[in-house]
This record gives sequence, C-alpha cells and structure tokens, in this order.
Amino acid sequence: MTQMQPASVPAPHASDATGSAADLHAIVMQSLDDDQAQEIISIPLAGKSSIADYMVIASGRSSRQVASMAQKLAERIKHQTGVIARIEGLPAADWVLIDAGDVVVHLFRPEVRSFYNLERMWGFSDAPAAQAVAH
Repeated sequence: MTQMQPASVPAPHASDATGSAADLHAIVMQSLDDDQAQEIISIPLAGKSSIADYMVIASGRSSRQVASMAQKLAERIKHQTGVIARIEGLPAADWVLIDAGDVVVHLFRPEVRSFYNLERMWGFSDAPAAQAVAH
C-alpha cells in the first residue's frame, strides 16, 4: 500500500539524497548522541514494514530538550541530505515525531514514553536485531 502525495510535495526519501537509509540512520544516531538524548533505541524495519527502514526512539529530560533535539535533528538532516523532515507534536513536545522518509524518529519525555511503550508495541523485546544505545 502506498500513499499518494501531491505532485508539488514529494515524499521525502533519504535514499534519493544520500544514497542509503543507513547514511540517514547514522546522521540521526549521531545527532541524538550529540544532543545527549537518553535511552536511544534503533529498530530496523527493512523488510518488516513499508513505513521506513529504521525506527529510532529516544527520550529527552524535558519538553524543552525534546523540542530542541527535534529541531536540531531536522536541521541536520536537511543540511546533510537535502531531505526536509516532517515534524509533528513540536508545540507540546511531549512526543515529537520526525519523519525523514527512510528513518522515523520518536522523541519523548520519559513519562510519556513509559505510557505509550512503543518498544513493546513494535516487538523490541523480541527483536534481537534492535540496537539499544545507553546514555
């Protein structure tokens, strides 16, 4: 199943600009590390889902940090790949979604992350291929 995009708004695909989803994933992981994100988890989705090749989940200590990480990440992606990431949830910054095409990033405040528990929903506990990066 594919979603149709209006001709004037092409869907972002990192592979178009950088050559691979792995390159975009590396940019995301480095950016989150640089911004001191907590409990970074990367779940490979290639071959399992058509929404993206990677899902990255991380926490910030406060709404202010979550918002800052999201904005810096979107800027870095645009600067390094030319891809314009879509951002949802920035005003409240409890849960911010950054859709960069081949990589989808969820940034949470810790309490909100615990409540939604996306890792369990996506089978992280059963997915040995997922990477947990502790900070």
